[in-house]
Amino acid sequence: MSFRSLTLNAAAAILALSAVAGAAATTQAADAEKLKLGFAKCAHCLPMALTPGLAKGVEIEAINFNSGNDVLTALVSKSIDVAQVTYLHYITALDKGFDVVAVSGQVNGGSEVMTAKGIDLKADDWDGLKALIAARKEKSEPLRVAASRGNAQDIHMRGAFQKHGINVNKDVQFVNIPNPSDHAAALQRGEIDLICTVEPFASQIRNSGAGTRFALPYDQAAGNLTNLIVTRSDVIKDHPKAVEATVGSVVALVEKLKTDRTVWVDTINKYTGMDRAVAAQSLENAAPDYAIHKDSTLAIAAMMRDLKYITRDVAADAEKNIDYRFLEAVTSKPKSELGF
Repeated sequence: MSFRSLTLNAAAAILALSAVAGAAATTQAADAEKLKLGFAKCAHCLPMALTPGLAKGVEIEAINFNSGNDVLTALVSKSIDVAQVTYLHYITALDKGFDVVAVSGQVNGGSEVMTAKGIDLKADDWDGLKALIAARKEKSEPLRVAASRGNAQDIHMRGAFQKHGINVNKDVQFVNIPNPSDHAAALQRGEIDLICTVEPFASQIRNSGAGTRFALPYDQAAGNLTNLIVTRSDVIKDHPKAVEATVGSVVALVEKLKTDRTVWVDTINKYTGMDRAVAAQSLENAAPDYAIHKDSTLAIAAMMRDLKYITRDVAADAEKNIDYRFLEAVTSKPKSELGF
């Protein structure tokens, strides 16, 4: 047989093997279970859009929502299978009797208390804030304090205020602005005096001059804990391998975000249209972390009960509904190293 024939035969064999491999990959992709994953519109939430490209063994459809409240609603109504919400949403859902199971952390931080133009307060001057609140109450012009009710920033703010002797329900006028995208406009229009908002909108507000940083509200039971990945028990029962693979994509995402801020900035820019420099600033207040912090979760539940954010003690449910199995399988670490 000639050298040319050998070469042609080898090439044909390679093409045949490639075709078989390609067909196998196509079949494998077709056989992969599909899960719908919801995530919110914030700097530390938006990278969840990258999970489909990092997933192995599951086909993820990533869906963006305006807020964590919307994501939680979609999860409990079974419109999606997995949700990026917050520790606050997890506790709130348990208080209401919803079926939610925590399976991974994601990114923490992202909260910032900001004052509007014309509010003369130095950063972290809590005594000055209390004096201002008292003066406004005397004039029957309560300080207007805003947040997105039900989001992590709301509980971070309320916990910090409580620690400094400020009752959000009695000492100030609370204003609920559900969509964080509307926070900047509310400040610019003079509708509020102080707000606890989320990145990247906090950086946008600072750069536009609409507001000034007063504090990072992490001096309370929740610390800087923010995002949590949750699902339902029926999803775990029916699709355990798909849930494990989804957690694997979140772990891969967290590891990627620790070293590659460019892709993070790109994602924020894509979903918000925000200037890349502003998006980059927002990441200074973000901490990728896939651990689920059990003791802090229970402390958050206790604080939320003290604040009358929930109606009952959900500590037992909160601990029972944290499922470390998937993180353990993906990371090959014991739960003692994963926040337990």
